[in-house]
Amino acid sequence: MSGFTLWFTGLSGAGKTTIAEIVGPELERRGHIVEYLDGDVVRTHLSKGLGFSKEDRDTNIERIGWVASRLTRHGAAVLVSAISPYEETRRKARGMVEEHGRFVEVFVATSVEECARRDVKGLYEKAFAGEIKEFTGVSDPYEEPRDPELRIDTEEHPPEESARIVLDKLEQLGLTRAEVAA
Repeated sequence: MSGFTLWFTGLSGAGKTTIAEIVGPELERRGHIVEYLDGDVVRTHLSKGLGFSKEDRDTNIERIGWVASRLTRHGAAVLVSAISPYEETRRKARGMVEEHGRFVEVFVATSVEECARRDVKGLYEKAFAGEIKEFTGVSDPYEEPRDPELRIDTEEHPPEESARIVLDKLEQLGLTRAEVAA
């Protein structure tokens, strides 16, 4: 099977990781080697020490894009869950991956209000109060994808349904085969 990268982008709390964690095991059942690149995890290992300035965010996303491109080259289904707030940097990541396989951008569209409601860490509350600077969607911009392969409104579609929409799209693109009956 050919490798590809499934790039989930959206605000903190939109549901990127939740959807990826449902899609991944299903792809494994279908015979794919699955690798996860979660923004929070990458920041603690590959991008430790980076802050949240535009330059540092761009560096972080470019690093994730580079790693995704290498994994894609070796046939993995790479599931990236990263806010990746800037269009230009997502385009750079796409370019790196597309040298080796397909890049499927999934915009996990969720309002700031809903993300704040879901926030168990209290980050949005602190951002609204001005205690956290450079918080995407509150005091820092999030540039919505202009032309993603898929846009999922997680206020309308619960996680399991959102994952099904992603899997259907991957089938439609010929990146995975339909679910196999047991």
